[in-house]
Amino acid sequence: MFVLTIDQRGSRTDVDRVVDLLDTLADADLHRKFERTAGDEVQAVADSATVAAHLAVDMAADGHWSVGIGVGAVDIPLPSSTRAGRGPAFELARDAVESAKTQRIPLTIRGGDPRWSRHAQTAARMLADIVAARSDHGTRAVEVMRTGVTQAEGATELGISPQAMSQRLRSARWDIDDDAYLLVADLLERADTARDSDGAA
Repeated sequence: MFVLTIDQRGSRTDVDRVVDLLDTLADADLHRKFERTAGDEVQAVADSATVAAHLAVDMAADGHWSVGIGVGAVDIPLPSSTRAGRGPAFELARDAVESAKTQRIPLTIRGGDPRWSRHAQTAARMLADIVAARSDHGTRAVEVMRTGVTQAEGATELGISPQAMSQRLRSARWDIDDDAYLLVADLLERADTARDSDGAA
């Protein structure tokens, strides 16, 4: 299981972004939806490494959030409210988000098999760094492509030429997105399922 704890960066000098974030993430395919836990912090539970990977990378790249992922067990039965959840993954997510607040790329992963968690963290930070460096035009081009359109259709939607669309996507390094998100998800899954050298889970 993957517990995501996300805390707003610089909240004392910024507007409260949590309400908009909760609205944006309301339809995310999560085991337990995001809820505000305290102050400018939200938390959710994912049973999909793919979902956790996409959310963590995108939120860290956004620039307004510190992201912690706790990998491991949760107390069962899991309450319907995320805030009421307990277990090691929740505690690890808390440690992870505190660590993320001190990082240039504010994303930390704790728990599971430590080697694979570290690899997942490295891959996620590298991808978040690429996503964060995209221009506004590049970000918008990638957002359009994520809806499943062709590049030609995306260019039409944005009101630009196919050549300009291709240039924006190339500058955004869009070509690595699918494989990079898949890598992060695979490593998260490995961290959650791998056994250590003694055979313990």
